[in-house]
Amino acid sequence: MHVSPAGPGIRPGRGYGAVVDNAARLTVLGSLNMDISVTVRSLPRPGATVLGSAAVFAPGGKGANQAVAAARLGGEGLIVALIGCAGDDDFGRTLRAALRAEGVDDSAVRTVTGVPTGIAMITVDQAGENIITVAPGANHELNVADIAEVAGDVLVISAEVPVPVISAALAAAAGRALRVLNLAPAPPEAAELIAAGPEWLVVNESEAAAALGRPVSGLTQAAAAAADLVAAGAGNAVVTAGAAGAAYCGPVGRGHPAGPGQGKTVVVTVPGFKVQATDSVGAGDTFVGALAVALAAGVRPADAVTAAAAAGAAAATRPGTQSGMPRPADVLAVTGHRWPLL
Repeated sequence: MHVSPAGPGIRPGRGYGAVVDNAARLTVLGSLNMDISVTVRSLPRPGATVLGSAAVFAPGGKGANQAVAAARLGGEGLIVALIGCAGDDDFGRTLRAALRAEGVDDSAVRTVTGVPTGIAMITVDQAGENIITVAPGANHELNVADIAEVAGDVLVISAEVPVPVISAALAAAAGRALRVLNLAPAPPEAAELIAAGPEWLVVNESEAAAALGRPVSGLTQAAAAAADLVAAGAGNAVVTAGAAGAAYCGPVGRGHPAGPGQGKTVVVTVPGFKVQATDSVGAGDTFVGALAVALAAGVRPADAVTAAAAAGAAAATRPGTQSGMPRPADVLAVTGHRWPLL
């Protein structure tokens, strides 16, 4: 089923209050990792060694993170499922249990024997900035057969899985689901994936730079990059710029997203919400999950981007990745922005 502008199963009522009809289904295709995090006074430079806190083990991976963010913000009117791979080990079992505890359907997560579950090694400084190194493990065992039954009103795809699977999923869901492509990290084939015409593309500044082959820094350049990404094939494009906010480009009007060359576009910049950040790990995944939920509910594009920015800002004020992802009340308390599905 293709998503209508009014949303498939949750529709905004007066004042964007959610009215639940038949539950919408949001499917995330992406990774599962065990995050191993250490907090340090300042991030190390190349060749340096720094001492940090005791290591913290917690569920992560872009796919799992985005699914949890969507589940926390979607309410009863949204079913969230994850497609991915995990190893037949303690980490894999822990990650799947964490998904189920959040109400995420993990029945399409395949257990791979003989390959370890993915690991992300995260270093966070006292300002909340971070560096992350990922050992993909079982995530790179995901194959086209795993997406044979991709279903849902919204399909969210992140890029910690093999590019051929991403391409196949975009093709399989065309005309059937609203496709939200998060090129994080941006693969060498980014241009080809964008040319496939996902209804929504979400990237940060460095990912936009990789896709466009030029530097992107700050909201002004993010806005220009978003317009160029729409020209390259995306129906709508969002370029996030960390604490500065996000830039959005998409078709003029309230209707269903148009492809490149099918009409005029508008560029909107959304200033960042001023918060005291403690841990930015997971803020970007919260943004993507929140945006997908708002779009599933039929929230207007620019308003959906603003709501996603508020959710991402709220996540940055809370320690942990999945554990720090906000619920609607948290978004309101931290940013003053009312989550649109309340």
